[in-house]
Amino acid sequence: MNIYFIIIILILLFEYFLSNIVRKLNLNALDSKLPEEFSDVFDEEEYKKSQLYTKAKEHFAYLSSTLMIILSLSIILFGAYNIIDQYVREFQYGAIITGLLFYGILIILSDIISTPFNLYDTFVIEEKFGFNKMTIKTFFSDKIKSYALFIIIGAPIISLILFFFESFNQYAWVYAWILIVSFSLIMQPIFILFIAPLFNKFSPLKDQSLLKKIESYLKNVDFPITKIEVMDGSKRSSHSNAYFSGIGKNKRIALFDTLIDSMDEDEIVSILAHEVGHYKLKHIQTGIILSSIQSGVMLFILSLFINNRDLFDVFKMEELSIYASLLFFSILYTPISMIINFVFNYISRKNEFAADQYSLETTGKPENLISALKKLTIENLSNLTPHWLNVSLNYSHPPVVDRIHALKSSK
Repeated sequence: MNIYFIIIILILLFEYFLSNIVRKLNLNALDSKLPEEFSDVFDEEEYKKSQLYTKAKEHFAYLSSTLMIILSLSIILFGAYNIIDQYVREFQYGAIITGLLFYGILIILSDIISTPFNLYDTFVIEEKFGFNKMTIKTFFSDKIKSYALFIIIGAPIISLILFFFESFNQYAWVYAWILIVSFSLIMQPIFILFIAPLFNKFSPLKDQSLLKKIESYLKNVDFPITKIEVMDGSKRSSHSNAYFSGIGKNKRIALFDTLIDSMDEDEIVSILAHEVGHYKLKHIQTGIILSSIQSGVMLFILSLFINNRDLFDVFKMEELSIYASLLFFSILYTPISMIINFVFNYISRKNEFAADQYSLETTGKPENLISALKKLTIENLSNLTPHWLNVSLNYSHPPVVDRIHALKSSK
């Protein structure tokens, strides 16, 4: 028996059963009693609605994951990857073009399979709970734009990675690592200038009173911003958010229009203060360094499995190739990826507490961030009582009740 076959099947089954055990625990952790911290803003009916939303999302995730594990196992057992590989080889292009065709077909097939699930999630579940604002036209236009971005940006990057591994043998992972790290850095300005405007409209913040408060705060903490803009998030969803983008002196703030509509000025400033805290406390820079180290480790391990015949036999592949090696290794790498994500989520949750503390210290008004967190929780129908294992594995932010406790104790 091929040892890689056993490992990969066990990996897929372990990931499936673990995720569903966590979902079950998360549902069991739902408490009908409203947490005391939200008794002043959450009525019983709204709280019940948030739990129904959690149940709907978890049940749908269970169904979709079950169908996907059946499909994944079927693909392996029936040699579907080999069928696609033999098809693209018939065109008799070079290794890089053949690899792009191989990935392209897989992406299209994956999208065809996932689209019904995405449609149901968006136009049934999100619609039922009042979040969806997207039209069918917008849904499919986003898909077309995503395909275009893959062709324009993704394909050249993949081509270079394939070229490195085809040409430089044991040092290929180093060149690929330099490429990925460099790309992650230049993607920030590319995202700001070209990608984000493809999907959303950005306009200058017109509320002068809010603008002055934001500018006054940013000046006090010596945090230069190039632009403060409003994004039409309501075009797709009623969920609220805000984010910073850019590095160095070219940082920008994007406020969702839904956030401006639901928060008062002091609450918005407290949220922005939290985001500033991530920059001031070097969380962004640390994240970039850790991600770079992670990608380097992954690429080095990948280099050890290039064109591994036993690994290819698992997927019933007739011929070896660099492009298929990358794909098959990504499945084999899953356990390591899960461990790394566990650690990264832990660090991220600690950073969120620290950014909350920064907001408290620089605004001097913890009650504003507390009320903002409560409003975001209500508007997003967030789960107030997630199971600790779900938090450990999947949460990059601490549960909102824990954040409120921390802010009140600091106060």
